[in-house]
Amino acid sequence: MAETDILIIGAGHNGLVCAAYLAKAGLKVRMIERRHIVGGAAVTEEFHPGFRNSTASYTVSLLNPKVIADLDLHANGLKIVERDISNFWPLGTKPGEYLKLTFDPARNAEEFARHSPKDAEALPRYYEAIDKAADVLRALVLDIPPNVGGGFSDLIRAAKTGDRIRRLKLADQRLIIDLFTKSAAEFLRGYFEHPAIIGAFAFDGIVGAYASPETPGTAYVLLHHAFGEVNGKKGRWGHAVGGMGAITEAMKRVAEARGVEITTQSAVSELVVEGGRAVGVKLESGEVVRARAVAANVNPKLLLTGMVKNGALDPDMRRRMENYACGSGTFRMNVALSELPDFDCLPGAEAGEHHRSGIVIGPSVQYLEKAWLDARTYGWSREPVVEMLLPSTMDDSLAPPGKHVASLFCQQFAPELSDGRNWDMCRDLAAETIIATVTRYAPNFRRSIIATQMHSPLDLERKFGLVGGDIMHGRLSLDQMFAFRPQAGHADYRMPIKGLYLCGSGAHPGGGVTGAPGHNAAKVIIEDWKRRRF
Repeated sequence: MAETDILIIGAGHNGLVCAAYLAKAGLKVRMIERRHIVGGAAVTEEFHPGFRNSTASYTVSLLNPKVIADLDLHANGLKIVERDISNFWPLGTKPGEYLKLTFDPARNAEEFARHSPKDAEALPRYYEAIDKAADVLRALVLDIPPNVGGGFSDLIRAAKTGDRIRRLKLADQRLIIDLFTKSAAEFLRGYFEHPAIIGAFAFDGIVGAYASPETPGTAYVLLHHAFGEVNGKKGRWGHAVGGMGAITEAMKRVAEARGVEITTQSAVSELVVEGGRAVGVKLESGEVVRARAVAANVNPKLLLTGMVKNGALDPDMRRRMENYACGSGTFRMNVALSELPDFDCLPGAEAGEHHRSGIVIGPSVQYLEKAWLDARTYGWSREPVVEMLLPSTMDDSLAPPGKHVASLFCQQFAPELSDGRNWDMCRDLAAETIIATVTRYAPNFRRSIIATQMHSPLDLERKFGLVGGDIMHGRLSLDQMFAFRPQAGHADYRMPIKGLYLCGSGAHPGGGVTGAPGHNAAKVIIEDWKRRRF
C-alpha cells in the first residue's frame, strides 16, 4: 500500500520547488534527503567558528521570478541584495591594469575604451544580441520540451517552439544558431578584438563546462548565464542574505506549510520497481518507502545507473546513461579572512565596489585556454581560473566584525585524475595552487587566511551527489539540451520507467539555481495525476 502520493528523492532546491507545487495541487508529498540538512548544493554552513558561507552554489541571478512569486519566497524570509558592479578582472599587477564590468552601459563603454576603442564601439551591438537571445531563452525555460518520437502533444510543443523561432527576424535566427553551435571565443571574436575583453565574456562560457573557450557549444553556456535577473532587473547578479541556504530554507518553510513531509539523514540505495513501475525506494537502512510515483532530484546518471538496478532499464538506455557526460572541472573553496584582498592593480583593503562584485582571475582568453590545456595534461591548471566573491561585504551575518569570508569558485580541475592519483591525495596541493594564483594579484591574500574549506570534484560528488563534481548535473551541450536532456525521448521529465520523474538540473533547462526543472516537473506530474496515470 502506498504511504504517499509522490516521493521525492533529494531535498535540493528543485526538489523543494517541485514538492511545494505538488502539495499546493493537493497531492501528499514526502521528501527523502541523504544529508542532515535540506538544500542540496544551495546551503549555508559554518566552516570555521564564527564564519559561515554558501558551501557550493554561491551567487543569485538565475532563480526564476515565477518560482519566487508562486512560492512567495520574499515573504518567507528571502532577501536578495545586488552587487555594486557585475565583475572585476585584475589583468596585471600595475595600477590601472584591470577591467570592470558594471550595470551601466555608458560606463562600460568608457571602461572598454581604456583597452580598445573599437571594442567600446562594438559593446552596444553585443548587448543587443545577447539581450535578444536571452529573451528567447527566457521564453523556453518554463516550457516542457517535446519528446523525439513522441505523440500528438509533443508535435504541438515542437510546433510551438519552432514557430517561436520562425517568427524571429532572419538575422536573429542566425544569432540563435551561432550561440547554440559556436565556441564562446569564436562568437565573441565577431564583436571584440582585445584578449582581455574576449576573455571576460568567455569566462561565462566555461563556467561549469570543463571546456576550453574554443570548444563548440560554449557560446550557449555563455548565454545560459545571461538570462537571469535580480529583483526584477535583467542581467543582474546578487547575494541572498544569509547565503544560498536562505533560498532553500525559505523553500522548505513553504513546502512544509503546504503539508510536505521531509525526512533527512535517509540515503536512498535503490528504486523499487514492480511490474515495470516505480513504486517507492529502498533506503540504505533497509527500510522501504512506498509511493504512487517517484520524482528524483538527483543527477540522472546517478538515478538510472546507480539507483535503478539491472533489468529494470532498457539496455540501450543504460548504456547511453553510462556515457552521459558529467564533470564540470570545479574545485570549490571557502576562506575565512582577517582582511579584504588588496589588489596591486587597484590598491586598497577597504571595501570598494570591486570587492562587492565577482572578482575573476582570468586575464585573457589565452589564459582561459591554457588553464584548460593544463588540466587535460596535468590534472589541474597550474594557473587556474578563479572567481572570488566576498559576500561578507554585503552581508555582515557571515563573519565576525572586521573579518570576511570569500567564496572561491575555481575551474579547470579534472573530474578524475590519472597515473594512480586521486583527489584525496592531491586536494591540498591543488588548493595551494589556487591560493598562490590569487596572491599573485592580491599580495596580502595568503597572510590574511584564517581557515579554509576545500571541495575537490570528488568531495563535491561525495557530499552533494554531484557526479564527477558536475554542478550542472550533466554537460550543457547540444546533445544534452532541451529535447535531448537527459536523453532523446525522455525530455518531458518522465523517465523510462513508468511512475518515475526527473525534477533536478539534469532535466531542462539545466543547471544553476533556477527552480525551473522543479516547476516544470511538477506541472507534468500534476497533469498525469489528473489523468489518473498513476
